[in-house]
Amino acid sequence: MANKYCLDANVLIQAWQKYYNPKFCPDYWEILIELGKQEKIFIPEYVYEEIVRTEDDLSKWLKNSKIPIKKVSEQVANCLKKIYSSNPNHINLVDNTKARSLADPWVIAHSIYENATVVTKEEKVTALNSNKIKIPNVCDNMGVRWINDFQFIDEMDIKFKCSLTK
Repeated sequence: MANKYCLDANVLIQAWQKYYNPKFCPDYWEILIELGKQEKIFIPEYVYEEIVRTEDDLSKWLKNSKIPIKKVSEQVANCLKKIYSSNPNHINLVDNTKARSLADPWVIAHSIYENATVVTKEEKVTALNSNKIKIPNVCDNMGVRWINDFQFIDEMDIKFKCSLTK
């Protein structure tokens, strides 16, 4: 089990918009901040840019969160080159048509360099003949461990407590 986790944008975006919205689950976001301080989680700068380009509450939270943002270094760029040379059929990892998934290759490259586990949401391995290549396909091919956010919560032993406020 890795001791570092690289978070994909969808892990934060979907949690914020859906099941861990801070209106009813503020502790989750405080735990992420604490895990960031402990350097157990990080996000690549391209994930950060993907989230903060939308001026919303998640963007504000992320800017103030102190979760480590990893910059692209020469070593990370070299990891990206290895990804593309090892996955010539996976060029469609990035969906430029909607300016989405731009950070996906960088999530994997940073995870390789940092020896971290990728945490991604609703990413499933796709058929080899599919035009939509997902993070797990490339991770599996590159020998990079990946999990979803529920597995991350389990591995970090995060426990949720509920209460009535009125």
